[in-house]
Amino acid sequence: MSRLPARLRQAGHELIDLDRAVYSAVHATSTPQIDLALARISRAADRSVLWMGVAAALSVSGRRPRRAALVGMTAIAATSATVNLVVKRGPKRTRPSLEGSVRTHGVRMPASHSWPSGHTASAFAFSTAVGAAIPELDTALRLAATVVAYSRVHTGVHYPGDVIAGAVIGAGIGSLTYHVTRRF
Repeated sequence: MSRLPARLRQAGHELIDLDRAVYSAVHATSTPQIDLALARISRAADRSVLWMGVAAALSVSGRRPRRAALVGMTAIAATSATVNLVVKRGPKRTRPSLEGSVRTHGVRMPASHSWPSGHTASAFAFSTAVGAAIPELDTALRLAATVVAYSRVHTGVHYPGDVIAGAVIGAGIGSLTYHVTRRF
């Protein structure tokens, strides 16, 4: 029984090493054009402005898209509250650029800890909820959420594990929000 904590610690260290290796590989792809494009995408996702724009477009497209937009924004609200008020109070992980790994590329450094990625959680919450409500948009929305997640790693704000955790949390809350609101 005493070996289990040591094994868990070792596994944790190995995951952190893998996370840093993938982070370094992502930063090896850096070019001025890619940096600029991904910084713009990352900034567009600040405070869910990107998703509010998609929701606004859906809102003027008929009853079904309007309802999907409302469900998507509800999913973002639930996810933001969960991540910022509950989850980020847990494990405290320093942002990669603050550890000296790589400088940030064109985005401001948030003051909060890096785990999990709130931008990614919101992106996957919205894309999962709206994609479930409008299956024709599911692939495009999930692709957009994935690009936002990648942008957070590429710009130096998050490690890959941060965005993976954010994606899992966001997709879970997005799915739950969709299923709960279907009854109303």
